[in-house]
Order: sequence, then structure tokens, then C-alpha cells
Amino acid sequence: MLLSAAKEIRSNLVHNVRRGGKVRQLHLARLGARARITDDLVREVSKKHPFVELNWKALRNQLNGQVDLANPNSPTVQKLVSSLRALNLELADVFPPLLRISESPVVARELLVQLRLLHSTVQVKLDQFGRGRGRFGSANSSSRVR
Repeated sequence: MLLSAAKEIRSNLVHNVRRGGKVRQLHLARLGARARITDDLVREVSKKHPFVELNWKALRNQLNGQVDLANPNSPTVQKLVSSLRALNLELADVFPPLLRISESPVVARELLVQLRLLHSTVQVKLDQFGRGRGRFGSANSSSRVR
């Protein structure tokens, strides 16, 4: 029997179970602030609760569909914009001379690795939004709202 009544509630994955005429919630997993259903989570829940069958594909789609990027007032958009602004300010304070005088070359190397990864990720995302295509085509630097 496939039970698809599981829900994401306050960063938790729960399943409703009827016992003795009462509905109880069975806590399956803590999802965290950025709720994602990963393969590791599926294995963990399946191992911990082997008799609960879930439609993982539907749950993944439900969580992915919760991100409302179309609404500029949505908490997701507000948090994303705020995080990007904070990251820009933090990066503006990092100068190559600071890396050279760092007491730990490991820290300097890790910072450079993370900066390169960030650069690649940003480039991929910019390419996904596309230049001059679709609904994001007008989201270029000349039409930014400040």
C-alpha cells in the first residue's frame, strides 16, 4: 500500500498514522531550513521506518514547487536577495594581500577554491537565465531596481 499522506511541516517530514481511532503524526525526518529530499534522506527514512511507503518522487516535486521566485515579496525571494547582498559585501572586503599574509595557507587555498566554485555556479546560473531570452531576458544590469 502506497501512503502519500506525508507532509513537510516546519522543516520536518511527518506521516499521519491512525491508531486507536486517533490520528498521530509519525516524525520521519528533520529537513532543515532548505528542505530537500536527498538520496541519503530517502535511505535514512526507509531504514528507520521500513513499513512506511512514501511516494518520494511526488514529495520531491512538492518541495521543489514550494519555491516562489515569481513573487518579489515571497520569503524565499527576500532571503535569497538578502543573502546575495550580504555575500557581495563580504566578498568586497576580501583582498589578495589578506590571503598572502594569512597565517594558514590551508585557509587561503580553501577560500580560493570556494571563490572559484562560486564563480562557476554564478556563471551557470547566469547562462540558465539566458541573455535576452524568455521572461528573464529583461533582467539585465540596466533594468535593475535598487
